[in-house]
Parts: sequence; structure tokens; C-alpha cells
Amino acid sequence: MLSQLAGHVSDTTPGRGALRTARSWLHSDAPSLSLNGNWRFRLSPTARAAEDFADEGFDDSGWDSIPVPSHWVLQGDGVYGRPIYTNIQFPFPIDPPHVPDENPTGDYRRHFEVPADWSEAERVVLRFDGVESLFRLWVNGDEIGSASGSRLAHEFDVTSSVRPGDNVVAVRVHQWSAASYVEDQDQWWLPGIFRDITLIARPAGGIEDVWLRTGFEEGHGRIETEVTADAAAFPVTLRLPELGIEQVWATAADVAPLDVESVEPWSAEQPRLYEVTVSTAAECVALRTGFRTVEIRGGQFLVNGRRVVFHGVNRHETHPERGRVFDEEHAREDLARMKRFNVNAIRTSHYPPHPRLLDLADELGFWVVLECDLEAHGFDKLDWVGNPSDDPAWREAYLDRIQRTVERDKNHPSIVIWSLGNEAGTGSNLAAMSAWVHARDTGRPVHYEGDHAGEYTDIYSRMYPSVLETERIATEGSRSPLLNCTPAQAARQRTKPFLLCEYAHAMGNGPGALDQYEALAHAHPRLHGGFVWEWRDHGILTTTPDGTPYYAYGGDFGEVVHDGNFVMDGMLLSDDVPTPSLHEYKAVVQPLRFTFDGGDVAIVNLRHSADTSDLRFRWRVEHDGTLVESGDLEVPVLAAGESARVPLPRIPVSQDSETWLTLDAVLAAGTAWAREGHVIATAQLDRSTRRPAPGVRPRTTWRQCDGTLTLGIAEFLDGSLVRLAGRAVTGPRLELFRAPTDNDEAASEGVEESDAGIAGVSNAELWRRDGLDRLTTRRVSVERTADALRTIDKVSAANSALSVMVESLWSLEGDELDLRVEIQPSSGWLTVWPRIGIRLDLPDGAAPVDGAEWFGLGPLESYPDSLRAARTGRFTSTVRDLCVDYARPQETGHRSQLRELTLTSAGTKLLRVVAFPDTHGRRPGFTLSRHTPQQIARAGHPFELPDSTTSHLIIDAAQHGLGSRACGPDVWPDFALRPESRTIRLRIAAG
Repeated sequence: MLSQLAGHVSDTTPGRGALRTARSWLHSDAPSLSLNGNWRFRLSPTARAAEDFADEGFDDSGWDSIPVPSHWVLQGDGVYGRPIYTNIQFPFPIDPPHVPDENPTGDYRRHFEVPADWSEAERVVLRFDGVESLFRLWVNGDEIGSASGSRLAHEFDVTSSVRPGDNVVAVRVHQWSAASYVEDQDQWWLPGIFRDITLIARPAGGIEDVWLRTGFEEGHGRIETEVTADAAAFPVTLRLPELGIEQVWATAADVAPLDVESVEPWSAEQPRLYEVTVSTAAECVALRTGFRTVEIRGGQFLVNGRRVVFHGVNRHETHPERGRVFDEEHAREDLARMKRFNVNAIRTSHYPPHPRLLDLADELGFWVVLECDLEAHGFDKLDWVGNPSDDPAWREAYLDRIQRTVERDKNHPSIVIWSLGNEAGTGSNLAAMSAWVHARDTGRPVHYEGDHAGEYTDIYSRMYPSVLETERIATEGSRSPLLNCTPAQAARQRTKPFLLCEYAHAMGNGPGALDQYEALAHAHPRLHGGFVWEWRDHGILTTTPDGTPYYAYGGDFGEVVHDGNFVMDGMLLSDDVPTPSLHEYKAVVQPLRFTFDGGDVAIVNLRHSADTSDLRFRWRVEHDGTLVESGDLEVPVLAAGESARVPLPRIPVSQDSETWLTLDAVLAAGTAWAREGHVIATAQLDRSTRRPAPGVRPRTTWRQCDGTLTLGIAEFLDGSLVRLAGRAVTGPRLELFRAPTDNDEAASEGVEESDAGIAGVSNAELWRRDGLDRLTTRRVSVERTADALRTIDKVSAANSALSVMVESLWSLEGDELDLRVEIQPSSGWLTVWPRIGIRLDLPDGAAPVDGAEWFGLGPLESYPDSLRAARTGRFTSTVRDLCVDYARPQETGHRSQLRELTLTSAGTKLLRVVAFPDTHGRRPGFTLSRHTPQQIARAGHPFELPDSTTSHLIIDAAQHGLGSRACGPDVWPDFALRPESRTIRLRIAAG
């Protein structure tokens, strides 16, 4: 028994008994029966449970019931174990191909009825579309076989075991198997039958498989048809009614390419699909095909002869309640959301998705890099010793995986690149996979980032290179070294298109520098953009012991090893809420470029193939954020790549307020993914007349005092502000700390000389070392005149000689209160600072500060290296909505370039703050939150934040950038905040 068990879970081959010839996922009129639904279920802690459960007469009445598809660890509120999250680590000993005896094993059983007329079928096939990780199959007590490859389809011939009427199917699923060593993707380990199970009656004379290979050139299409069927199945008929095509082939030898006149091409922007049927007398299969040609020419990746720039995302299949169980309605909305945010490409990281997703990608329009179900990242810990990618014992499994990937999805026009997998080192098995793909499909190139030497792939691909390195890849000749390459290999790589298969790690608040990468893609033809890591957070919805819901990450389920919140690295939160980074991405990659020049605007259509006939151009003029005029801008239709210079409307310029012109390109009509009027691209032009800041009367009669004073709406005690406009206030105090972002906490080893940080040490660690989270103040002096107060403070931290001098000058200027704060650091500070600001604490009292109205950048948060989505205007928000619910609380809510801020309570205006630029023209920003940075930094989840009775207003002279250091480059030097003197000047009045 034990040897038999080991032979299953420790077998490196892909299984036994499954049909080895994989085939397309086809829409057929052959009879089929879904076995989805409730199954009887038993979970055992090891793989040694008795196998008599597979017998027909076994009594499973004492078992539980579980839905299929599902993951058993997401059912039963922890009764069936808990999810495990690791990024690189294996959650079991690294002892390939063996796995522990403690191997959770789920046994499934159900009855099903086979219709009587199925006895006429030539074969009956049972198809599994996704099971993690190894499963064994019995039908009516007969053992049929086993299979592994969790995100791959497996079919079994069960003809001899099924019968008309009642039947019993039994499935045993092992959580761990040899396959787990090559399924170490950055995601939750979620065992179970999580995709569809289908029983299929294969008719005599039916069609086993169809592949329509299409091409397009200058209005002409071409179809090369591959039909897999018995000779007796012929004649075979192909019909494409929309183009008047009906082609009959009498024998397999007659099947020949078809040239098609006057077809429209398929592209991600214009996803033109044609309905096709291929039929015999016994079966008809329906496909949707698109005409397009993929090629690499002159170091560029082209579709239909035009260069592609990928504005892509890495997409896992994940849902906070269902895990990887597919829901078509949710998936369709997910893809529609991508389109609304100008995403045009998907890398299916790191496995084939549910096949229906690719139907949706064909229909809605995406460039797809289809990735094989393969990753062996945990071997990196061993310096890749024992890596299956170079072990002949794993060759069959590797080839099986790529064959099942390509064969299942080969008909989709959206798939333009095949990817062998991810982070599995390199080796002969990957080279063999590539060779098989090149032989099988000459119409799509092969990608694999780990082939740094370019020995077996067609595209040069990298993860997380810095902006400088990316530019070097694009601009320098073969003299420049490339990662892990000899000069000859580097020269070869430079002849290929370059793709950022992962960049701009979107973990928590970030990333920054998206616009820098985008600029390089437009400046250098060999650079083809890339794929942000990643589309959405993987949080699993759960509750605290007291019932508070939250989105869990690694470690929240008591895992022995885990990688914390590294699974929360998407531009979409777990609950489908877009983060500010997604809005930033939309603005950076918008498909139109606007350049203002005098009284004109130059507009460039950056699309791949679509013209601008689907767009309207609207303009509006605002004075200090208030609309004064608007209208439509007449823009000629621009073909892809074309530009035009268009006169701007007359802009009424105000002498007393800022004047801003905003242009929006919007959809002229609704589409499958957005409504009419949806904004595609935006630009703003500042036409303001510059106005000097109001002056402050000089004071010369300063005298020392105890600082007890009233200045208009302000009351001071011992030099400290205690009340404003009749309400209690504490502050302002110097604030140099922010709750570290995930990027701040990262100790990346990849910091370059161009970066702001120190390799191997996180910025957050340095900030805590220097005491920025625990500053204390010593009042040096307090002076006053009849209508002014000046204080000087020395701010420093325990066990540190570093300090900051802060001079605050309050003065009454007419009916308003003027505040100027001069901030000057001592010498000796060696690291970047998170912020330079002042904080005011506003206790709730009778009227809690619960909202804000402001004129500045908005409506969402913004930071020095993430400003493209922000526009200048007048905005309103609750305090709650100013902040983002990142899964791990961190810095959030900063609004840049503030002009005016009004604090409100239940809609009533309390305080008005006007902010002035400093002598360099730099404007401050603000953050308004219910928690201090220190409170936020101490919380691991939102529910751990303490109850609050105070609102906290921080006015920042400057903020450090965001970067992508959680898994990528640090903050670009231009956006790094180094200790320096700054000035903050405000005018404060009652609301």
C-alpha cells in the first residue's frame, strides 16, 4: 500500500490513464452532462485512507456535502483545513519528488445518470478542467487513472465503465504531489476540484479537434484548417456565413488553406470576430475566429504589420470567497474594468485561465500572453540545485504541460505569445518545451523570462529592471552587458523585441515611475511595454473572532511558513475597488497624447489600429475649480499613428483666480465594456495669471513671554496652539514620519546607484532607527508682539544627536491668521525622509471633522512620482473616503499641490486653510485621517486600528516618492526626499 501510494504522489510523470492527445476546448453540439454540483466529501489528514470508498456499494451517507467546483479549504469555515500563502517558499520539505505523509487528501463521490441514448456514442469521455494537485479517478468501482497539472485539462475514456442509468464516480485528490514542485506560483495553495467536470458523449464520425490558423495582410485573410477526425467522419464542411464561405472537404487530404477577400482584421482595439462552424454528419463545432498575423521583424513585435505596445497586467484567477473558481459574470466585469482603465493586454500568470476567459478576451479585445502551468521558484533557495527544469526525469511532465496548454487554447486570436512558465530557472526541459511549441505553432513566438541568454526564446524579457537599465537595454549596443549574458548572448538578445513581463510592483500604496517606463516604450521601437504586477489583490474574506470581516493574507491562517501580505500586490483591491495606482496607470497609458502649443493642441493617436471615430473631444474652463464654460472640440478623425494640430477654444482668463482648461476624449457611444461618455484620455492646461502671495507686516518689537495669547480665532497657551475657531486643537507639531508603505518596508538588494535607498536595508528600518516615528520637542523660545507669536522648537529623538529646528510665526493679518513654519535639519542626516510636514490634531468635540473640500490636485491620492492621474480642481470627500483600505494599513490619502482646504462637519464648514507656494514655487499637500501615522504603522490589518476620537490634519511641505521597491526599483532620485530646509505658509480662517 505504501509503495503504491508513493508511486502516485511522488511520480514525476503527469499521470496514468488520461488521454495523452490534448485538444481544443470546443463548443460542440455533441451530448454532454455537467457533473458540477454537490458531491459527497471526506477529508483525511494523510494519503493513506482506505480506497474502498471507490466501490459502487460504499455507504457515503455519513460524509459531508461539498460543492464542485470549489476549494475544500474555503468550505466549512476551517473544518477542512486552511489556505496557505507562499510566494517562493515551498510549504513542505524540499525533497523532490517526495512530499510528506501529512498530505491532506479529499475523497469525492457522486451518482450521475447516463441517458439511454448515449449507448449509441462511440466513446464516453470524462473531462476535468482543473484539480489541485494530483487526482485519481474511479467510475463504478473501476480505477480509470490519475493526472496532475492543476490548471490543465485532462480527459479520460470511461466508455467501458459507464452504463445507461445510475453510475458512481469517485475522485481522490491529494493536496501535495510531485507536481507541487513545479506549481510554486506566487498565490494561495488551494486544493480541490476547482473547475468544471463534464461527461461527454463522443459520436462516431465526430470531430476530435479543430484548429483554425488565420492570417491577415492588406485586407485579405487566410484560414489554414487542421481537422482531427477519423476518415469515416468525412466529408467535413467549414461554414463562415458572414463572408459567404461554405467549403466541403471530401477527405482529410483535401483540407487546404482558404484565401478570403475583404475581411476585417482582429486586434485588441477592434476585436472583429467571425462565426465559423466545422461539421460532419455526426457533429458540429462552433468557433469564433479573428484574422490576424503575428510576426517579429527587425527586432519589433508586430500584429498585422503594426508594432504593439503592451499596456498589460499580470492576472491571477482569484476571488475573495471562491478562490480560483471561475464565475463568468465576475470575469466579464473584471475584463470590462481593464478596458475602462486602458489595459490592453493580459499575461495569464502563471497558468492557463479558465477557457471561457479567453473567449471573453477574444470578444472584448486583449493581447494575451498565454502562460503554461509551471513555476519551480522554491529551488532558488538551493541555488537551483535539483531544479526539475534540467532533470530528464521531469521531461515528460514538462512537455505534457506545454502541450496541454497550447492544444487547449490554440484557436484564440487574442493569444499572440506562448509563455513556457515563470521563475523555473533554466534547463533542457524548458528548451524542449520551446522546441515543441516552435514545431507545433509557427504563428506565435515563445516567451520565457528565465532564458536570459536567449537560447530558446524569441523575445528578450526581464522582470523589474530599473528605468536606467531599461533605457540601457534599448539604447546601447552589444558592448553593454546584460543580466547573466556573455557579450555574444547580449548581442543576440538585442536583436529581439524587449518585454517587461513584470514591472511596477503594485503592492500597497504604489508604484511610482509608471510614466518613465511608458516614455521609454514610445521612444525606443524595440521596447514593447509590459505587464504590471499585478491586476488584483488576493485577499481571502474571513472574519475576526468577534465577527469583523477582513481580507486575509499570508499568516492569517496559521501557516507554518508564509510570505505575509506579499499576496496583496494588485491595482485592484480584493473587493474590486480600483486603487489610485490603477487610475495612475490609466492616465499614463492613455492612447492619446496632447501637447499644448500657444493657441493650439497637438493630438496624437497612439493606438495600434483603431482610429478616433469612436471618440468625442470635450473641453471645459474652470476658475479656481468652478466651471465657467464648456463645449466640444472639433478634431478630425485620426488614423492609428496620425496626429493633428487643433485650435483651442477661446479661454476666458480670470485675474482673480486660477484658470484651467481641461480636455477629455470620451466614448461617443456605449461599448460592451463602457457607457457613452466614458473618459479615455485627459489633459490640462494652466492659463492662470500669476498672483503674488499676500504680504505679512514685519514685526520688530518682539519680547519674551509665557506665550499665553489670543490672535483672532487662535488661542495659545505656553506658546502652543490650543483652540481654533472655538474648538480644541493640538499642534502644529513637526511630522517627519509616515506609516511605511510596502515599498518603504522592502529591503531590496537590487538598489542601483541611481536609487535613493541603501541595498539590503529598508527605508522604514532606517526611519525607525533614526527615531522619526517617536520625535520629541524642546521649546527653545517663545516671543510675542501685540498681534504675533513666534516659537522656536528643537525636535529630535531619544538616543540621537540629530535634530530639526522649527520656527513657527503666527500673525494676525486683518481678520485672518497667518502661519509660517521654517523647518531646518541639522547636519548628519544620512537617509531619505518620508515627509516634511506639520500635524494638527482635532478632537471630535461636538462637531467632529468628518469631511474636506479642497482646491488642488485630486480627486484621488497622489505622490511625487505618481501624479499623472491627478488633475487640478475643486473636490469634496469624507475623511473616510480620503484614505484607501490597503490590506495592510500604510501611508495613504495625500493630496498634492494644495491651494485651499476647508474642513467640514456634517456639511458645515469649520475651518478654511489657504496654502501658499514657497519661494521655489513648490506647493504643499495635505492628509486628513482618523489615525496618526504611528497608529497606522502599528496595525497589521484595518481592524487592528484603534477607535478614534480625533481627526489628524497633516500639511506636508514635501513627501517621499513611492517607487516599486517591494519587488523592483527604489524611488527615482528626482522624487526622493532628502533632509532639507522647507517652508510652510498658511492662512487660516473660520469656515
